[in-house]
Amino acid sequence: MRNKMVKCRNLKLGVGRPKIAVPITGHTMADILAAVPAIKAAQPDLVEWRIDFYDAVMDPVKLQQTGQQLRAVLGDIALLTTFRTSGEGGNLALTEAAYFDICATALAGGYTDALDLERYHDETAVKRLVAQAHQQNVVVIMSNHDFEQTPAQSDIVQRLASMVDWGADIAKMAVMPQSAADVLTLLAATNEAQQTLTQPVITMAMGDLGKVSRLAGEVFGSCLSFATVGAASAPGQISVERLRPILDELTLNN
Repeated sequence: MRNKMVKCRNLKLGVGRPKIAVPITGHTMADILAAVPAIKAAQPDLVEWRIDFYDAVMDPVKLQQTGQQLRAVLGDIALLTTFRTSGEGGNLALTEAAYFDICATALAGGYTDALDLERYHDETAVKRLVAQAHQQNVVVIMSNHDFEQTPAQSDIVQRLASMVDWGADIAKMAVMPQSAADVLTLLAATNEAQQTLTQPVITMAMGDLGKVSRLAGEVFGSCLSFATVGAASAPGQISVERLRPILDELTLNN
């Protein structure tokens, strides 16, 4: 079931080699905007704004203003907005209600091309935000992150499938491997998911053990790889200038 494609701004996710995303993790508007020139010079396919690092994330006006300024200076680069909760490796602890309010505020700002929504929250609230995003033509990347272990292959596939069932345009799963066998489990689950699900997937094994999973997405079925320009937002990320030539070299020509 290859060639499932999701369009995010001018980016086609799910076809060809994995696209490259880089995070912005600045604490202030000045930090965030100052990161852009180096990122644009590195020519990633997508920028992920990690708003859980932004000091004014709880201020709806400042969040939207900063998002709109970021959108303006990025040019044609696609923008993904992500609030990663502390339980899934993020920078800030929030109540459920505050998490959903911030996601809704980001959508209402009209600046983002895609929104990360964590799967393991209240089903009704998640689905409401999915509907709001789709009304605004915003791509939903639904996600789950296990920083402790690598679940069984069947569990990983089931989690990704449940995201698609809840309306995700793209389903994302990140795991922490404790052995080479765990990395194989993640890759096998990715291969199964890309063959059986109706939407593209993003997967990765984190840390040094999992770096190979960030390189092999086209073979196994992950459509996006997260890289760095400056600070990393997760363990095991590789710099853009190192990642791009490897992905190009591993491109499938058939």
